[in-house]
Amino acid sequence: MNPKTLIHTALFCEAKPIIEHFKMQCLQTKPYRIYHKDDLWLIVSGMGSKKALHVEDVFRLHHIKQAINIGIAGCKDEDIAIGSLFCTNHHIEDICYATLSCVDEPTDDREQLSSMLVDMESKSFLHVSKLYLRDENIFVFKVVSDYLDKTIPSKEFVENLIKNTIKSWERYIEA
Repeated sequence: MNPKTLIHTALFCEAKPIIEHFKMQCLQTKPYRIYHKDDLWLIVSGMGSKKALHVEDVFRLHHIKQAINIGIAGCKDEDIAIGSLFCTNHHIEDICYATLSCVDEPTDDREQLSSMLVDMESKSFLHVSKLYLRDENIFVFKVVSDYLDKTIPSKEFVENLIKNTIKSWERYIEA
């Protein structure tokens, strides 16, 4: 069994441009979606920390060598452009670093955050991934989608945000 790279998104609109870019095929749709092409696998877990725990199913069933979480995040700094890409768990070349908090519900309370970015899945993704992989094989990439607006952005908007960042982070996928 060849080791695989696992990409995790919470939402299908985050996954769609990745699926199209890598020409991935659907393996399953329930209880969560899984796509693959060769040794590149993608899981769409659903939104929130509890749903993100589904990544453990993939780790248990497959030999995963690398895990990548990619998704949108709110940002408390309005000087940061919408669409900006950050890595939140490594300082890497050509992609800015930012701190990230994980919350259970969307928030617009800047005082609640000790970080620049906020999402709803990264904590669970990191927790599970660290059970199976070393830190250097785990990446969390976040794209700024809003300035702590509780309104959910349109699917098309999210698809474009992710699509515009793929070339920047795909080079960190191990061949």
